Amino acid sequence: MTVTVRFAPSPTGRIHIGNARTALFNWLFALNNKGRFIQRFDDTDISRSTQEFADSILYDLHWLGIFPDATEYQSRRVEIYDAAVERLKAARVLYACYETPEELDLRRKVRRTRGLPPVYGREALTLTPEQVAEYQSDGRKPHWRFLLPNFTSDPLQPERTEIHWNDLVRGEETVDLASLSDPVLLREDGTYLYTLPSVVDDIEMGVTHVIRGDDHVTNTGVQITLFQALEAVPPVFGHHNLLTTASGEGLSKRTGALSIESLREDGIEPMAVASLAVLVGTSENVATMPDLAELAGHFDPAATSKSAAKFDPDELFVLNRALIHHMPFSEARDRLIVLGVSGDKAEPFWLAVRGNLDRLADAVQWWRILGEGPQEPPELSVEDRDFLREAFDLLPEEPWNGTVWKDWTGKIREATGRKGKALFMPLRLALTGQPSGPELADLLPLLGREGTLARRP
Repeated sequence: MTVTVRFAPSPTGRIHIGNARTALFNWLFALNNKGRFIQRFDDTDISRSTQEFADSILYDLHWLGIFPDATEYQSRRVEIYDAAVERLKAARVLYACYETPEELDLRRKVRRTRGLPPVYGREALTLTPEQVAEYQSDGRKPHWRFLLPNFTSDPLQPERTEIHWNDLVRGEETVDLASLSDPVLLREDGTYLYTLPSVVDDIEMGVTHVIRGDDHVTNTGVQITLFQALEAVPPVFGHHNLLTTASGEGLSKRTGALSIESLREDGIEPMAVASLAVLVGTSENVATMPDLAELAGHFDPAATSKSAAKFDPDELFVLNRALIHHMPFSEARDRLIVLGVSGDKAEPFWLAVRGNLDRLADAVQWWRILGEGPQEPPELSVEDRDFLREAFDLLPEEPWNGTVWKDWTGKIREATGRKGKALFMPLRLALTGQPSGPELADLLPLLGREGTLARRP
């Protein structure tokens, strides 16, 4: 059997790094098991789901290096869900309910006052044909609930079975159905809630492993019983811990907090996002991986902590710098061309400046400095200006090679007696206008003798 996983967000907003964690867990699991990855959009909420959001999610996944084997939309599969509903009705495990939201709220309050769990009491199962007819004559349309299994043969008895499974991430898990209401699968308007389409699709698409956030643990208990009601073998479930901000706040697609789009626009590299999203909250050290294949070698679902994974967005910049500082020119070349960095000097330029960049786009600033000089005249004392005039008189003749900086500063030191910061800082300010930056020994050959002389104060 081919391992098959799926990532099934609702296209109601842009995915954030927490969503990316789920997508990457599934992708890496499929990669390690030579399996398939299905991108499935839970877009049955027509009022909030948009194709624009679906397209943006696919773009974000591609940017991260995830390329689904198939893309499915639940809104295009309603007939399959309708057929499953008829099977459940025939099996007498899907029943019509006519209560209004206000009536349900009142019943929950009454149960609380009696010390009972605020779950649905299955009153709809005792409705007489006359009561149903009266509701229908009043124009009420039913919503449909799935009858959770009981130990006893009497569905009105509160005693219900516990559901057990061996979780891919958390180990042995148990959900007590006695604390849950029979879930609504179908709304009054005929639209579906999340539970039924998800289970039916997992069956129809041959999903073998469902890896998702641990906020779905209780939901999994319900879904396992639905798999069984549809005479299907449940997949293997795994529930990873959720990502939160450093202060413990959850992430939301609707607010756009730490969205993949915003991180990309902020110049964060995809492997910085992927490395942090996967490794934080696990027993692995958080470090930058060069690609997803390497990251897959450090991925083990069982190594994930059960507690929430708090992370500091500043960690992304630390990882980003590490990636940029070691990025080969072959990987950066096409992106540098788009930024206007090209020609024979592009590769030695990249190797010279990458160690001082936070983002790849920051290279443009140094390319401009090399080509045009400092954007503003450096602030220099009278003594430093006199020193620089003498220093530029000592500039070696061409041809230049990798030792020109050493040769030049040696002559300056001997002629002026200056050394250390007193020697190097004025030269740096004159050449670049910046108090820090790439090694001048690497920049000087790129400037050339003529370009260096042009910076003489």
